[in-house]
Amino acid sequence: MLGISAQRIVAAAIFSAALATGAAAHHGWSWAEADQIELRGTIEKISMGGPHPTLDVATADDGVWLIELGNPRQTERSGFVEGVAKPGDKVAVLGNRSQDPKEKRLKAVRLTIGEKRYDIYPDRIKTN
Repeated sequence: MLGISAQRIVAAAIFSAALATGAAAHHGWSWAEADQIELRGTIEKISMGGPHPTLDVATADDGVWLIELGNPRQTERSGFVEGVAKPGDKVAVLGNRSQDPKEKRLKAVRLTIGEKRYDIYPDRIKTN
């Protein structure tokens, strides 16, 4: 035999399952409502880092929302790259909000800044 104990095999299996579950939970949409909403506001902060770029968007009557974009490559493919928007820009966000009503968090499928649309998840857009 290769000298690998059953205990090590079980530990490796548990570790692998934990990683797969964490990745699925992070990358899935299970935390978000099925219905989409449009949120309008002003960009306060932009973060283009991984695992997902984000925006902090201040709304007129509902405070600041965290807007999650796609992974960095997917966000880039939509045309939303560093420099196309800045704090102070008006934005309309179409997306799926968190199922937790206390959480001001939205997974964006489309951003509109000025006249420019950025379709981050084109196959998930439920309206034009």
